Amino acid sequence: MSVTFSAIQPGLRLADQVASALEAEIRAGRLGEGERLPTEAVLVQQFGVSRTVVREAVSRLKSQGLVDSRQGSGMYVRRPGLEPLTFDPVTVASKEAVLQIVEVRRALEAEVAELAAQRRSDADMATIRDALHAIDAAVQAGRDGVDEDVRFHRAIAQAAGNPFLIRTLDYLSQFLQGATRVTRANEARHAPFAADVLREHERLVGAIEAGDPAAARAAAAEHMRGAARRIEQADPMFWQHDGGRLARPLISAGPV
Repeated sequence: MSVTFSAIQPGLRLADQVASALEAEIRAGRLGEGERLPTEAVLVQQFGVSRTVVREAVSRLKSQGLVDSRQGSGMYVRRPGLEPLTFDPVTVASKEAVLQIVEVRRALEAEVAELAAQRRSDADMATIRDALHAIDAAVQAGRDGVDEDVRFHRAIAQAAGNPFLIRTLDYLSQFLQGATRVTRANEARHAPFAADVLREHERLVGAIEAGDPAAARAAAAEHMRGAARRIEQADPMFWQHDGGRLARPLISAGPV
């Protein structure tokens, strides 16, 4: 698979930004296991940085076990290693598991949104807006919009400019994406729910675009509270069918 990178922006350490961009592609599967990383010269040209920066970034990926070197051949992607998380089986009924993960998201997304409002660039806003429009396009095309929703929230995380927050979200993605599948499946059953989500997303984007950290934090937290309310209001038949099926990977703590 061919992946093309954009030049990075001044700000945080350049090597951290390059490493985070490469890591994101690996964890998203766009750079697959066994695939060769672009050459050092290509990465230098695409990111607009020095060879020293690229080498430091790749060294960080190697220390994380995400890539390894083959003599005379280059760097190759390894399968990302994730320690399995476990949940207390007494407390992880389908609904409870989703609500607990929404609570985790509320803490993370509020912080991410506040930082994004402080640090976002015009390019970041264009990416966020494109991701928001992609959700609507997916829904209009009859898809669930889960992947687009995940990309929307990740675009906001990228705008926050903290690679450690991004890595935390990537680490938790197996559960966050599973919970998103449940919440969006529930919302798709009720037109008012879908309309609420759209309003919440627009409010969040507007606050980030306005550079209002407090409003962005509040909008992100309210979006997660809204997701929890909609889960609480889901009808019993939802949990007996789609909801229970989609939440099963969360209960077993397996990958979604």
